Amino acid sequence: MPDTPPDAVECPHCGEPFPDERLRDLHRGLEHYDRLDDAEREAFDEAYLAENADLRSFRLRALAVLVLLYFGFLILYAVVTL
Repeated sequence: MPDTPPDAVECPHCGEPFPDERLRDLHRGLEHYDRLDDAEREAFDEAYLAENADLRSFRLRALAVLVLLYFGFLILYAVVTL
């Protein structure tokens, strides 16, 4: 396991270190949901929604890159084979 950064936040339930609070909140919600209070569950919900938004944005950008590559190679093939 890599060295733990000095500013890491730990899960209060299992002690696992995380680089930021958002990842810790996601971990707590997925691994320790039954032990959380209302504020911690709200933090998990917010982190989960933010993570979903980031994933959706990444997927759209990846799709755009793939489409551009596809049509770029298609045009390149058309030019080279003329």
